[in-house]
Order: sequence, then C-alpha cells, then structure tokens
Amino acid sequence: MLAWLATDAAMASAPLQQSFLQPMGPVAAEQFTHLLRVVGITMVVILPVLVGVPFILWRYRYGKPRGDYTPEWEFSKPLEYALWGVPVLVVIVLASWLCYSTQKLDPYKPVGPEPLGVQAIGLDWKWVFIYPEEGIATVDELAVPVGRPVEITLTTDTVMQSLLIAPLTGQIYAMPGMTTKLNFSATRPGEAQGENTQFNGSGFGRQKFTVRALAPADYASWIARGRNGLVLDESTYATLRRRTVLADARSDLGLGSAPNRSS
Repeated sequence: MLAWLATDAAMASAPLQQSFLQPMGPVAAEQFTHLLRVVGITMVVILPVLVGVPFILWRYRYGKPRGDYTPEWEFSKPLEYALWGVPVLVVIVLASWLCYSTQKLDPYKPVGPEPLGVQAIGLDWKWVFIYPEEGIATVDELAVPVGRPVEITLTTDTVMQSLLIAPLTGQIYAMPGMTTKLNFSATRPGEAQGENTQFNGSGFGRQKFTVRALAPADYASWIARGRNGLVLDESTYATLRRRTVLADARSDLGLGSAPNRSS
C-alpha cells in the first residue's frame, strides 16, 4: 500500500463545505429535511406565542381595553385542551419523525450496491484512510467517486475518537480494538471538511481532513497519482502514529511542506 500525504496549506486554501445545510449526498440531505420538519412543527407552538402576546398587550392594555371583568374566573376546558393537547401532539409527531429518520439514516445500512470500501484509522492527530481495492492509503485526505456508495470501516489506534463529515454524513464514534461502519454517498462534486469531534489532546483542533467528491474520471486520475507515494510499511506507520499533526509528520518523513510522492 502507498501513502499520499496532503499538505496543511492545501487544506487551508480550499473552500471546504462544513455543514449539512449544504448537503453533498442523500444522508446530509435527509438530515436537512429532518431539520425543516422539526422547525415546521415547532412553529405550531412558537407562532401563536409570537402573535398572541403582542395582540393581548394591545387589546387589553395599550388599546382601548375591551373584555368582561371576571375576577372569579379560574378554569376553561377549551384552553386546557389547547395548552396540554397541542404540546402532546407536537411531541408525538416529533418522536415519530425522529424514529423514522433514525432508522432511515442507520450508519450501518448500505446506501447502494457494490460500495467502495475504505478503512479509516484515527491517530493523534491525523487520519489514515486505506483503500484495499486500489492498494493505496492517504493521510488527512479522503476521495470518493460521485454516484458510488461508500462504506467506511472505522477504528482508532489511540483513544476514542469521533468522525464527522457534515455535508455528507453524520457523526460516528470509533474506539480502540473495535470497528464501526459508516455508509454514505456523494451526489455532486465538491470538497468538504471532515474532523474529529472528540477532544483528544493538544492537536485536536488540527485533526481535520479534506473530503473530495470527484467525478469517476477524476477519481481514477486521483488514484493513479496516489500510487506514486511513500510505501505504507511498519516504519512509515510508526512515524504516523506519533502524537503529531500532519505538518510535523511530513517533516519526520522528510517530505517538507510541498506534496511529495515516492514508490
């Protein structure tokens, strides 16, 4: 297997998308739709308050006061039904939608046939992605072909970590000695930012990586270029496993700051 190390400078200069509000695939699109559903149903509770409070202030205090004076009034069955019934219905609807979306967005559930298999390893403080089919590996760079399902098998060679690629898929944890699965796909070309969301030390803030969704032809070219990288052997992996960020790892491997590849 070969290692292709992206540079920190390249990551910083690229216009990376970082939110599921800019979906690049069906998983993030469903998350966005779920958010809109939640906002819509909660408006049933919020809008009457936003409209009713100014209206009541105007009618009963600031405008010409109107209404019967009923100091002994203390109960209204219609109001009780509304005050308790509407929130109960809102909770039921939200819970139903949440169960539906949770089952639909199960990270272990394949999103299509013949997925691209990628093995992800979380280190301090970098990510290693291994492509068994292509015989290459990358550091802090994940490329996927548009239109093809992707299945990431995730683990960590250090403490517990959590991988998130917001424009493409949700968050999932990884633990030492265990593996988890993450299935997603990209529906359009673009670049997104992936990150570790579980604090794991001083380099946590720089443990981010670039995700490239490429057209099939561009993906094939990317794979071909990656085959000119360093050999990912025990010595190289031992260097990557040190508690360093990517820039320091490149220096330890004698690569400098510019992209370098060797066989």
